[in-house]
Amino acid sequence: METAAVDVRAAIAAERRELADMLDGLTDHQWDSPTLCSGWRVREVAAHMSTGFRYSVGRTALELARAGGNLHRMTDRIARRDAAALSPHELATELRDNAHHPWRPPVGGLAAALGHDVIHGLDITVALGLGRQVPKDRLRIVLGTVKPSTLRFFKANLEDVELRATDLEWSYGAGTAVVRPAQELLLLAYGRKLPAAHVED
Repeated sequence: METAAVDVRAAIAAERRELADMLDGLTDHQWDSPTLCSGWRVREVAAHMSTGFRYSVGRTALELARAGGNLHRMTDRIARRDAAALSPHELATELRDNAHHPWRPPVGGLAAALGHDVIHGLDITVALGLGRQVPKDRLRIVLGTVKPSTLRFFKANLEDVELRATDLEWSYGAGTAVVRPAQELLLLAYGRKLPAAHVED
């Protein structure tokens, strides 16, 4: 168990560094481009990814109270505000400098923390058509977080659907088979809609 935890922490650190390098290479136009997160540009997604590093538990609780207890409203407000306040370089640096930050979501532990980085990284790279492939060892960890509560939280409508990966041994659910690369299935499980080019492949 201890070794597994160390492995996940190493995967988180590597993912954050690689995503920071990717962000540093974007043009101004790409920073203002839409992502798979509805209503958010790359700027908002990058700001959201670093919120846990920049906000204490107390400040987060205060922001949640100001949002009337609505988590989605709170995260949207913070992302938009911080995207306007921080430069692209600052947003990338937050990820890189906090590669080993212990932040994790309220539920799900280290695997969910890695999932947060992987999914939001894909929100950016898939929307921009960058072709980045998340390493398989990281995908396997995040695939383990796919369960009914995940689907409900992210409003993924996968009733009577079986997700079946083409590039590693993994499947989830039962019904009509959706056969895609694992990272595309992750996006579906987390409530994203794939760009038309991916759907038509």
